[in-house]
Amino acid sequence: MIFMSLSSESFTPQDPDFESRVRASFNRQAAMQTIGATLASVAPGMAEIHLPYDGRLTQQNGYLHAGIVTMIVDSACGYAALTLAPAGVNVLTVEYKANFMAPAQGETFVATGRVLKAGKTLTVCQGEVRALTGGSATAVAAMLATIMILRPP
Repeated sequence: MIFMSLSSESFTPQDPDFESRVRASFNRQAAMQTIGATLASVAPGMAEIHLPYDGRLTQQNGYLHAGIVTMIVDSACGYAALTLAPAGVNVLTVEYKANFMAPAQGETFVATGRVLKAGKTLTVCQGEVRALTGGSATAVAAMLATIMILRPP
């Protein structure tokens, strides 16, 4: 596995129904539906999104566009944060930094978000996008994201 988390912490969700809440939220995201992304797995402090290659989502050289790459890993980080948030709240990205390490070319793109530190208001996540082709995986991008917990008024 290419992805290595900086956190050795194991997390206990505040909401025992976190997985169905995260999946319901993902299903309401029209942007993810538009690009054909799916929420492949969810666990406390982790979310993984898969995106099949689609030529309509590429830049001029045929690589998956950087905007799409950051879109899926930002969502993976946000959903990783949501797994640890209490019921009745939402999340919103307040900042992220992305590093692109290789051209985004492959059959499927896997974005993984993992919580590094969960806080009451802010959660820090680490994300990665891997391009899968056949049996090989290439690290395409890494992200560090800060996610805000949005509490109802």
